[in-house]
Amino acid sequence: MNSKTLLGLTCTSLLAGSLLAPLAQAATDLPASVQVPDGHKVALETVGKGEITYECRDKADTAGQTEWFFVGPKAVLTDRSGKQVGTYFGPPATWQAQDGSKVTGAQVAVAPSGAGNLPYQLVKANPVEGKGAMSGVTYIQRVALKGGVAPSAACTAANKGKQEVVSYQADYIFWAAK
Repeated sequence: MNSKTLLGLTCTSLLAGSLLAPLAQAATDLPASVQVPDGHKVALETVGKGEITYECRDKADTAGQTEWFFVGPKAVLTDRSGKQVGTYFGPPATWQAQDGSKVTGAQVAVAPSGAGNLPYQLVKANPVEGKGAMSGVTYIQRVALKGGVAPSAACTAANKGKQEVVSYQADYIFWAAK
């Protein structure tokens, strides 16, 4: 084998390994609370890049205090090559494939993913609407997080109602029963 072929194989192996890293993380490196139950397989992997809107509001059940309130996400979902395969928006949290199939779900668990990042998340999917890429999805994991936490700007009575938008990125892994 010549050095050019060996270099090509090495680069291909490294690229394949980097593309599969989030899947490996989803399967083994996550806290137990956000792991998908046995009996499921990966149906679709996406990268979500977008923004989350927060609004400064009165704190629930605490008179005179304010906090940043999660209003909703808006993101583009791409495959590992960067091709758009869907969107993510809410509320309610909705993942919609380009073919029109979509799924919502209920949060099962979250776990810390690192300072400045949204937490890991496990969502139990509701029945899918439409036929297509989302058909059969039973769980959704949010992993490989970058950003998305509430703004660091002060939320006070003086700026109640003010909205702030923060950028984020996350891998969404969709699981189906085996």
